[in-house]
Amino acid sequence: MAQTGGSQRGAQRAAAEAHPVYAEWTAKLAAKRLICAQWPQEYGGQGLDAVRLAVLNEEFYRAGVPLVNRGMGESLVGPSIIVHGTPEQKAFFLPRIISGEDRYCQGFSEPNHGSDLAAVETRGVVEGDEVVITGQKVWTSGAARANRMFVLCRTDPDAEQHAGLSYVLIDFTGPGVEFRPIKQMSGAAEFCEDFLDGVRAPMFNVIGGLGNGWRVAMTTLGHERGGRATVAHLGFEREFWELVETARKRGKTSDPLVRQQLAWAYTHVELMRLAGLRTLAQLASGRPPGPEASVAKLFWSEYHKRLGEVAMAIEGSDGLLRPDGDGYPVNPWQSVFLSSRAGTIYSGTSQIQRNIIGERALGLPKEPRLAP
Repeated sequence: MAQTGGSQRGAQRAAAEAHPVYAEWTAKLAAKRLICAQWPQEYGGQGLDAVRLAVLNEEFYRAGVPLVNRGMGESLVGPSIIVHGTPEQKAFFLPRIISGEDRYCQGFSEPNHGSDLAAVETRGVVEGDEVVITGQKVWTSGAARANRMFVLCRTDPDAEQHAGLSYVLIDFTGPGVEFRPIKQMSGAAEFCEDFLDGVRAPMFNVIGGLGNGWRVAMTTLGHERGGRATVAHLGFEREFWELVETARKRGKTSDPLVRQQLAWAYTHVELMRLAGLRTLAQLASGRPPGPEASVAKLFWSEYHKRLGEVAMAIEGSDGLLRPDGDGYPVNPWQSVFLSSRAGTIYSGTSQIQRNIIGERALGLPKEPRLAP
């Protein structure tokens, strides 16, 4: 099945995770430390480097079995705690991520600020041994499935923009938390807007210390933007062959234009694979990734948007008809066409990625900014 909207994927995920076989499989992976396997051994992982982790992902993909993933807790929060957390914080928070007890969503983006993360307005007021957080967040993926949130808030309003921020882990099911789904044009609601009204968190939940949230957030974003570089092609490869099968069923594989479009798509998937191998080689040589993460994110998100257009052209007039059902149901290729636009916005818009590439990779002058 092609990649579908958030509501359908969420229902499929929930059904799979509720099956007894999935629980048994999860227990076996946990026993072999194959959940959060990239984490160091002392924190419950296997200490797999990027090359071995990519091989592991590919082997699970080829075998058609799920590699149990703890979402943002595994890929974003955990690595940030490992780098910036105290020994006590690591001992408390990391095992809860591996077990699946804590499921995180991200509290970074805010209304009216776009990709300007340093302009965070959500307040964090220190009261004794607690931080009291008030503000609004938006475009929160997976909020409905989360019981924890990592929040970037302003704990020192008098400091420079970057210097006054703190990175806090909060209970997302406790008092003062409200979230509302944001309906997308695909009919899905993958994102939410969140309202935090006096949410209390112990000082123990401040990662990196007060005022050091920007450093922790940069660690988080580095994993968010670079984490897909070596495995993104796997899902796109499967999706490509599903589109080929769709074209075959519709009798369009002999159409020269369709063949050209499919060749274009296959070439781009292969370029993603090769770029991932180049990133792996760089990591294996001990060099940290640089602007390549932005190149990869820009490449796959723009590719996927174009692929949705190709799929709709192959579907033809049938692509204009929605399936029957309540709400706003769409078929898999309609969902790709509609929802893929979000990929050019989340995790840094395409425009932001082009600025990063231009300034950091090509050495171009920085984009002019208006004085406040």
